[in-house]
Amino acid sequence: MYKYLVLGFVLFLSILVNGQDTNSINTQKIWRVNFLNPAIELELPTAEKTTFSLALGIGYSGGYPDLTFGGSGFVYIIAPFLDLQHKWFYNFEKRKQKQKTVEGNSGNFWSIRFITTGPSVAENVTRTSDFDFAIGPTWGIQRRYSKKFHLLFDIGPQYYFDTEGNGNFWPIMIQLDLGFDF
Repeated sequence: MYKYLVLGFVLFLSILVNGQDTNSINTQKIWRVNFLNPAIELELPTAEKTTFSLALGIGYSGGYPDLTFGGSGFVYIIAPFLDLQHKWFYNFEKRKQKQKTVEGNSGNFWSIRFITTGPSVAENVTRTSDFDFAIGPTWGIQRRYSKKFHLLFDIGPQYYFDTEGNGNFWPIMIQLDLGFDF
């Protein structure tokens, strides 16, 4: 059931990405490599001030309270992940007026983020399922420095669940990415 939900979500977003008018796009298509949670990311313009990003990688995450048990101290899960995010940039004009760049989709944004984590490579807890999912709104900033260095920070609540029907709300999800644009 959840596999079909994820597949349907991805197909919907791909239709959304391909169905937009691209004549007046301010956002840019960008390939990037992220280092904190190692991933390859593609950010695609979907409209003048919106983008859709898709990241695949293997990274660290903590355990969700209702989806993990056992373990003590510092909880970690190292696993492959898929991170999908649709961003709405809201301050491009203000940045241009202040002589700041919007290159590399530099700006502040609101987004909807969906992330799924697969079977663990290493962990110190027991998971209720090999796959878990999280979705929620975020607010964030994205900047490009020195023409290639990328910084992204976003924060927001999320709903998480697994393939066994367990789930709950997590009040604050934080993401920090550093990497290089190509």
